[in-house]
Amino acid sequence: MLWSGWGDPARATPLPEPVTGLLRDLLGVEPSGTRTVALADIPVPPSPLDTAARRSLAAIVGEEHVRVDAESRIRHTRGKSTPDLLRIRDGDVDDIPAAVVLPESHDEVLAVLRACAEHRLPVVPFGGGTSVVGGLAPGRRGAFVALDLRRMNRLLALDPVSRTATLQPGLRAPRAEALLAEHGFTLGHFPQSYEWATIGGFAATRSSGQASAGYGRFDEMVLALTVATPEGTLDTGRAPRSAAGPDLRQLLLGSEGAFGVITSVTVRIRPVPQVRHYEGWRFPSFEEGTAALRRLAQDGPRPTVLRLSDETETLIGLARPDAIGSAALPQATGCTAIAGFEGTREDTTRRRDRAAAVLRDHGGTPLGEEPGEHWARGRYSAPYLRDALLDAGAFAETLETATFWSGVPRLHAAVGEALTTTLTGAGTPPLVMCHISHVYENGASLYFTVVCAQADDPLARWARAKRAANEAILAAGGTITHHHGVGTDHRDGYLREAGPLGIAALQAVKRRLDPAGLLNPGVLLPTD
Repeated sequence: MLWSGWGDPARATPLPEPVTGLLRDLLGVEPSGTRTVALADIPVPPSPLDTAARRSLAAIVGEEHVRVDAESRIRHTRGKSTPDLLRIRDGDVDDIPAAVVLPESHDEVLAVLRACAEHRLPVVPFGGGTSVVGGLAPGRRGAFVALDLRRMNRLLALDPVSRTATLQPGLRAPRAEALLAEHGFTLGHFPQSYEWATIGGFAATRSSGQASAGYGRFDEMVLALTVATPEGTLDTGRAPRSAAGPDLRQLLLGSEGAFGVITSVTVRIRPVPQVRHYEGWRFPSFEEGTAALRRLAQDGPRPTVLRLSDETETLIGLARPDAIGSAALPQATGCTAIAGFEGTREDTTRRRDRAAAVLRDHGGTPLGEEPGEHWARGRYSAPYLRDALLDAGAFAETLETATFWSGVPRLHAAVGEALTTTLTGAGTPPLVMCHISHVYENGASLYFTVVCAQADDPLARWARAKRAANEAILAAGGTITHHHGVGTDHRDGYLREAGPLGIAALQAVKRRLDPAGLLNPGVLLPTD
C-alpha cells in the first residue's frame, strides 16, 4: 500500500482538468505549492525499543520478524484518514511505533503479549492499516509495538455442510474471497476498503460491506472467535445460536484490539452467486428515494446492494468516482439509486421484477444496467480520488452514522448543516454530499463526503467540523459510528452514547483481560 496515500501507487492518477477547474471555481481550491516529503527524507528517530525487549520478542517470532527500520515503522504509523495522510505527507511521525512485530500463530501472539506486558510495552494490532478514525494511534505516548498480523493469512478450515469457514486475522479480503471461491463459496463482504482490509480488522471494527442488504454486516457473519489476551485465550462460539449466557462474541466484535488480539474468525459463507446484476434508478428527491428504499428494506424484496445518493452527490457524480470529470458522466438531477441483485438466475430475475414494481410505485425511473455496472466497476475508487484531491490542494474526508427511518431526514439535515456552517470560510462553503449506504428493516446508514479548500491549518479546521458533526449526530439521535469504528476520533461521542455505567462495565472487562492497560491504549476507551 502507498505509504502516503491509499492502495496501489499504479492506480493513483491526477485529477482531470475539468475537475480541477470545478474545484477552483466552486470551492476556491488552489494548488498548495507544497510537496509530500519523500519517505527517505522523513526524520525518523532511532527505535526506543530497549535491547532486552527486542531480544524477548525476537526469541518468540524470530529476529527477522522484529523490524525497527525506518520504512517499516513509517508504514505502520497511524491509518488512512485524511488527517493521517496530511500529517504523514508533512513528515510528522510523532506517534511512530518503536518496532513492528510479525507473529505467525496464536501461540506466538500470546507470547508476544506476555513479553510486552513484562516490558511495559503497549501493543497496537495492525491488519490492513485502513482505519480512518484514529484506530491505530495509541493515546499513550512513548514506545509501543505495532503487531502486524499479515503472516497469519490462512484459511484454517472449511465445512461445506454447515457452510462455515475459519480464517486467520491477517488474511486480506481479496485473498479470502479467492480461497473460498476455490470451494464454490463467498463471504459476500465488500466494503470500500476491501482491497486492503483484513478479516481480523472486519471483526474488530464491526465492518459493514456494500452488499450488506443481502449478506448482512460482518458481525452478523461471525460464528466464533479466538482471541489472545495478556491473561490467556478466549474461545467464543460453539454453535450457530446459544442461550448460554450473554454472547461473548458481541463483546469482542467491535472491541478494536482494546480487549485482545483476534487470532481466528469462524464465519458463515454462501455459495458463489450464479449471476450478479446491478442497475440504476432515478428519484425526483432524496425524500422520495428514501421512502422507496424503506419500502424494500421493510417489505421486500430486498436487493443485495441498495444505495441512494442525495441531490448534491448525484449532481457531482460521486456514485461514479472513477468517471468524475469525464465526458462519460452526464449532468444529473434528482437522486440516483443503485440496486444490485445476486443469486440464482431464477431468483435474481424474480426479485428484480418485484423490486422494480416497488421502485416505480415510489416515483423511480429506471436508468438501466449501465449506472449500476459502472458503480460496481468503480466501487473501490473513491479513496484514490481522495488522494488526487489532496494532491490538488483540496481537503476531502468522510464520516458516517445511522438512525431509524423516521429520523433519517432530521439526521441528514443536521449533519449537513453542521459541516457547512463550520467549514464555510471567506464566503466559500464546502461541498457536502451524502448517500444512504446500508439499509435495515428499522433504519439506515448515512455516509457523508466533504470537499473544501485546504486553506490554513486544515487539520484544526477539520477537527472543529468533526466535533460539530458529532454533536449534530448525537443531538439528532444517530449513532456516533455505523461501520468505521470508534478509534480515538469517536471516543468522546461513544462515551456519551454508551453512558457512564456502560463505559464502567467495559473498563472492568478491560482491566480483567488487560490489567496493565497495554492493548491499544486510548482507542475505544479512555486511558486510566
